[in-house]
Amino acid sequence: MSHGFVPPAYPYDRLEAAREVAAQHPGGVVDLSIGTPTDPPPEVAMAELARIYGLGGVASGAMDANGSARGYPPSIGTPELRRAIQRWTKDRLGAAIPLDAVAACVGTKEFVATLPQWLKLRNPGRDTVLYPAVSYPTYEMGATLAGLRAVKVPMDEAWRLDLGALSTEDVSRALMLWVNTPGNPAGALDDLTRAAAWGVEAGVPVFSDECYAEFTWEGPPRTILGHGSGPDGIDGVVAVHSMSKRSNMAGMRVGWYAGDRELVGYLREVRKHAGFMVPGPVQAAAAAALGDQEHVEQQRARYWSRLTRAREILAGIGVAAELPEGGFYLWAPTPDGDDWAWTDWLASKGGVLVSPGSFYGVEGAGHVRLAMVAPIERLDQVASRLGV
Repeated sequence: MSHGFVPPAYPYDRLEAAREVAAQHPGGVVDLSIGTPTDPPPEVAMAELARIYGLGGVASGAMDANGSARGYPPSIGTPELRRAIQRWTKDRLGAAIPLDAVAACVGTKEFVATLPQWLKLRNPGRDTVLYPAVSYPTYEMGATLAGLRAVKVPMDEAWRLDLGALSTEDVSRALMLWVNTPGNPAGALDDLTRAAAWGVEAGVPVFSDECYAEFTWEGPPRTILGHGSGPDGIDGVVAVHSMSKRSNMAGMRVGWYAGDRELVGYLREVRKHAGFMVPGPVQAAAAAALGDQEHVEQQRARYWSRLTRAREILAGIGVAAELPEGGFYLWAPTPDGDDWAWTDWLASKGGVLVSPGSFYGVEGAGHVRLAMVAPIERLDQVASRLGV
């Protein structure tokens, strides 16, 4: 029997052998492979959830009366959540966006993975998704799942997009371009103004994944919003954000997309039909978290201290890793260029699990990525195991 698409192994499932080796160390594995937050979510978000549900089940009151705990929540996001996003975007990113240009999504991974198929229905004459050559694997997978061409955008030595290196044919066939700033895995900051201008000139919508914006170390957080065309600077561009990284709410699955009114409006309607809905209580918790910046500043301090400590540990074994311009990943060159061999060595000698750079594209094979999601004490444990 012949088969069509066969899903490849999920990247992190391929680390099980290394995980088992690392787990043999006293104290167990120190997992720096996946960027899953382990620090607490903000108290304001948890308090909002507790207020809605109560200790004995669903609480009475305005939130329950509005159906947020029991009824179907609005797919596009409650007015409260969208207004909170609108305020946050203005306060933190300096971009003014209209309320009808904002919508919620069930975390951003599903948005990234399903977006190409919705855009293909809208524009069947194009068949190509452009994405950074070294980047989050779901950009490529989203194109594959939609039956489209996934074309890498070359990157320079600083891990920034080189849009000028794209062929005329690929640009003419492009359905969309993904940019990611701060970048995962390398932590570089792309010129979003230039990316937006390129998109306007090429007639290609630019989707900017900005989920690490709050962890921008070189200058203030940045956005593509305001750099597109039109009076609001949002035509042709859409920013994508998540509560997972900013507020350690990965398990609650809530994010949003905002920008070009026509694109956002189209996606809002398609996604209603597909049944994508963030649970109502989670939307309320996200709105509360967006109104609190103190917990973000605390998290920024945690990540920066871990980044500097991890860099010291690597230096102690002769590996020079640059601190990122943004994000909470350390992108470290491998001593001999073999990312899998060094992943195995670190698991064996340091009891630490990292991600081979080739997870993010073959061009990343000479590096590994360390996610700074473990506390300093666990990093110190790795240092002790490595003798530094």
